[in-house]
Amino acid sequence: MAEYVGHKIHLDQNEKLVMFGATHVLAIDGYSSKIVGYATMPVKNNLIIYGDVYRSAVLNYGLWDQVRVDHGREFYLTLFMQENLQAYRNNQDRRPYLQTKSTENHRIERIWVEVNNRVNYPLKAALVDLQDKELVNMEDNAVKFCTSKLLCQVSSIGIERVVGAWNAHAIPGRGVPNHLAENGCKVKLSPEAAAWYDRELNSSLARDSCFGQDPFTTPEAKMRAEAEFVAVFTNMAVMYEGAVHNHFKPFQDALLYLIDSARRHA
Repeated sequence: MAEYVGHKIHLDQNEKLVMFGATHVLAIDGYSSKIVGYATMPVKNNLIIYGDVYRSAVLNYGLWDQVRVDHGREFYLTLFMQENLQAYRNNQDRRPYLQTKSTENHRIERIWVEVNNRVNYPLKAALVDLQDKELVNMEDNAVKFCTSKLLCQVSSIGIERVVGAWNAHAIPGRGVPNHLAENGCKVKLSPEAAAWYDRELNSSLARDSCFGQDPFTTPEAKMRAEAEFVAVFTNMAVMYEGAVHNHFKPFQDALLYLIDSARRHA
């Protein structure tokens, strides 16, 4: 998609659920408005954002002329790669990346309205309800860990649905993002080129993205707890759909069960 003059990709993060251990990061193509990369993680993490959002988008669509982000440190790895791969861009006249205030990342800011209404606010309401009833204590590291683990998985279902709907909807006066992005990009990079930074990785960049403290002392204990949970709660989509319709019980029951199971197996 870098065939268009001034072609940009916008990356931004949403922290509406950060107090419960979930952060979303999206990347949107500035020309077509197509969401080309997304990820949900417990806390902002350079490696996850680079690998699951930026690198994934480049491998699927090609190298953008410019990456636009805010001033957050979580984008350092992405900006490093964009700068070092800038010679592959079609338009060499622009800076490889641009950092602006989050409120000025206009195109992607419109997406967060949809994400908040359809994903973040319903799930946050379910968790706040548990707090108000004093059924969960977010000061407890094990509770934080379990909450984050389940929340990331359930909210990811919602994010995937929002992305699919957004990319297929018609934008007045412009067209459908999926259709506008069909031509792709003239310059595509191999996985080896996009993974180049990994060979020179700065050890100060955290590899893990964890909220709270893992209560399990052995991998076997964690596997037993997870198997027990999956045997009882077979469909996480039900939890998401219930929360969206103000029916919090499926999600809340699953979380309380997960916390109890973690305590028993830890």
